[in-house]
Amino acid sequence: MLFTLLNLALVTAATTLASPTHAHAGNTSNIEWFACDPATISNVSISCGFFHVPLDYHDPAAGEGRIAFGMLNATVPASEKLGTVFFNPGEIHETSPLQSIAFNADLLQTLTARLYDIVSLDTRGTGNLTIPGDVFCFNSPEDQDAFFAGTIQDTGIAYTGRFEDPEDVAALLAQAPLMQDKYETLGQRCLEHSSGHLLKYVGSAATVRDVAGLADALDGEGSAINFVAVSYGTLVAMWLANMFPERVGRFVLDGVLDPVFLATQSLSLHWSHQLVDVDSAYTAFLAGCALAGPAACSIAPHVNSSASDIDGAVNALLQAAHDAERANASVPVTSGDIRMELYGTLLNPTEWTSFANDEWPQFVAAVGGETGTNTSTRTEVRRGMHVRRGYGSQENTTTPLSASAILCGDSVDVRDSSMRAVFNNLIAAARNVSRIAGAEWPAEMYTCDFWPVRAVERYQGPFNKTLASPILVLSNVFDPITPLAGAQEIITLLGSQARLITQQGIGHTTNSEPPSACLIEAVVGYMVNGTLPTDNSVVCPVAEDFEPFAGVNTEMIFATMGL
Repeated sequence: MLFTLLNLALVTAATTLASPTHAHAGNTSNIEWFACDPATISNVSISCGFFHVPLDYHDPAAGEGRIAFGMLNATVPASEKLGTVFFNPGEIHETSPLQSIAFNADLLQTLTARLYDIVSLDTRGTGNLTIPGDVFCFNSPEDQDAFFAGTIQDTGIAYTGRFEDPEDVAALLAQAPLMQDKYETLGQRCLEHSSGHLLKYVGSAATVRDVAGLADALDGEGSAINFVAVSYGTLVAMWLANMFPERVGRFVLDGVLDPVFLATQSLSLHWSHQLVDVDSAYTAFLAGCALAGPAACSIAPHVNSSASDIDGAVNALLQAAHDAERANASVPVTSGDIRMELYGTLLNPTEWTSFANDEWPQFVAAVGGETGTNTSTRTEVRRGMHVRRGYGSQENTTTPLSASAILCGDSVDVRDSSMRAVFNNLIAAARNVSRIAGAEWPAEMYTCDFWPVRAVERYQGPFNKTLASPILVLSNVFDPITPLAGAQEIITLLGSQARLITQQGIGHTTNSEPPSACLIEAVVGYMVNGTLPTDNSVVCPVAEDFEPFAGVNTEMIFATMGL
């Protein structure tokens, strides 16, 4: 599911470069420009730099860190620029934000009408250029693999339906003491690693102050801060908006994490709060597959299959994988593997066809061979299917635990929780919130009650301060990890200071499906002129020509669902 960081290659030149042309240059003495590595950032319009910061803004004696950032230059003369937009892609699980600015360059320039310089930071805990950077806890991939070998961290949790089989419940709860010991030991290993002394300086409040400081350097002290935030980045945006309300400029939040929830609730015990739309997204997936038929969606058992027929095929494979694992714990593919991959696919409808027609047949073949006729090893099968794992063993290097460090550094400090309580909440989530992903495992937020440190500064609210400018909030109708309810919570908190645009789409953030002109024009109008909808009733479609399955667009799926 979440959070496997890709390491950014080292910079190719150590020479200090001239500062790029900027609209309203402030004091850039804390910025050191360097040549971007062309192997990871080939766009010549992007400049790379280090911004030097205190590790602890309230304790100068703590020492100095540095933040690596990239700046995508506006394409208009300096005199016409509207300033800087900070972009936080929220992808602490996919790639570094510094790389993300290159991946998303065209979309970002479209949304900002090319009138802004766009800056993205490798925030604290991410990348190998920032200090403190990627968080490592193991000395070798083999050490990391061996630590969790044979546990549910490796196999996922075995259950079917809504987790009501007493044998499955007993099997999971029996592992609670082992997994609690593993997570507590993991936290200590991270703390004792070479960069463990820096863990307390990793957190969103420090990132907010880093952004504010860089805005001072680029646009002038006390300048308005413009921010485009996605997923986890929306938490940073809401902290920034309420820590520095007088500096809020143009803020776009897409795929919103509920800031009150994250500030007040244990992530380990209450993450199901974020999963309320998963099964609706799954229903949409089934509807699309049924409309496409077996020619375009191989999960459909026959021509004119109903969504119920396809759900039956999914459940039958999960049951077969579950039963095979119960008979032999060393099977190549578990029900947890299939569930993990299915959930990851629901986040992005652009992957639905690939999952249904490429990965699904591999799962079927692997599970079919688990009677003993298939000699594939677990690693071979997984390598072919791209199975997601929170602490995956498929990387050539040790997988960083940066997301745990960031999420747990920000989270409520719960010391009296137990893994048994976490497991009981997972079981309840599978029964009452999402049968698809309610008991998905592993995911980094489940480490938080056992994580050894918290950030030296944590913002806990309030989240309804008076802002210098109103903000724009975006959400899909069915988002499997940042549900529409999170966006609606921001509107409740900020009232007339925020406006919501809902996209009639499926997946994580409005960019999970190509947005229509309706949404793009609304964002551009806001970024350029500050124009907002008069109320929160605007609903935009996704692009009509986007088809999650051949011949089936999102509008057809929603019509089938009666929406």
